[in-house]
Amino acid sequence: MIIVHHLENSRSQRILWLLEELGLPYEVRRYARDRKTMLAPPELKRVHPLGKSPVIEDSESGAGEGRVIAETGAIVEYLVEKAGGRLGPPAKRESVLRYRQFLHYAEGSMMPPLLALLVVNRLGLLGRPARAPVQRMLDQHLDWLETELSGRDWFAGDAFSAADVMMSFPIEASRSRAGLDDGRPNLIDWLERIHARPAYGRALQKGGPYAYA
Repeated sequence: MIIVHHLENSRSQRILWLLEELGLPYEVRRYARDRKTMLAPPELKRVHPLGKSPVIEDSESGAGEGRVIAETGAIVEYLVEKAGGRLGPPAKRESVLRYRQFLHYAEGSMMPPLLALLVVNRLGLLGRPARAPVQRMLDQHLDWLETELSGRDWFAGDAFSAADVMMSFPIEASRSRAGLDDGRPNLIDWLERIHARPAYGRALQKGGPYAYA
């Protein structure tokens, strides 16, 4: 059985969604953020020393007491492999390269400026000088992503894949706090289509309230 250690309003929502898309059985253990700091509770450190989410445990991994896996991208790759490659790299070479690119881009390139903007906004007047430069950086990302979806329906190619699951959180966060609006219709259309997927709805029911849906 797979156990998902799920922090509210966090990147771990993607793991619940992927599990629903793959049809793999799992259990959710929910954690609430500290209402003052908005950080994860200390209980998560009992699962993994970094105390972050998502983290999964797989008791059917053949690793004795169960394998603990952290990092969203690594978890996604593990689950796709466990499901026999479903929602994994497409057949075409160019699509494979795009799949790998977006699987890593979501966390490696897009999340750092989004987190920077979150910190800057919380600093109030002190953060004001940095707000415009960070927003310009994010606008550059959003403009590029808008063009990427101008000729195809999904990030890796013509079919939905785990790359779209990985991209969901940074684009949802951009819609919420980084200026993504109807001026980028391809990204908005993509968001509406992923939110309409039945597995996405089931994941919301399992995970509880989610601020970005």
